[in-house]
Amino acid sequence: MTTHTATGPRTIYTGRTTNWPVIVPTVVLAVLLVAMGSTGEGGRGGSGDFAVIVALLAIGIAANILTASSVRASAGPNGFDVRWGVVGWPRCVYRLDEIQHAEVIDLPWYRVTWGLWWSPRGTSCTVRSGPTVRLTLVNGRTVTVSVPEPHLAVRAIHEARRP
Repeated sequence: MTTHTATGPRTIYTGRTTNWPVIVPTVVLAVLLVAMGSTGEGGRGGSGDFAVIVALLAIGIAANILTASSVRASAGPNGFDVRWGVVGWPRCVYRLDEIQHAEVIDLPWYRVTWGLWWSPRGTSCTVRSGPTVRLTLVNGRTVTVSVPEPHLAVRAIHEARRP
């Protein structure tokens, strides 16, 4: 998307990647756990215990869908913004002056974190392998984010830096 400002046209990128490989197994496993718990064999098996289990699983599924269902990213004059799930939390914001370098890398399948992963050396918000945005911040940390069109996101950052 291109917007027109007083200084001329600016490119803004927005994209969303859905985290189906995490959502579907989580829901299926939760349903299986409820089914196994409903048999009442081999445990205390009271109806109150079963209600608590179902309530906890429902809360877990809702939290998963609300926070880990997708990654939304935007890039442009305001820097790079990453939001998770339906409610946009957790959220990571990197201003242009914090970004030293932006590039597209080819993320191998074994480096995918299937969610948000933070360490002192970097942050990873990846839900698939393949072309991915990699930011190197001025403090040396790296940020890796899955977006549908990483080349366009990097281009939006580079164009936002132009005077």
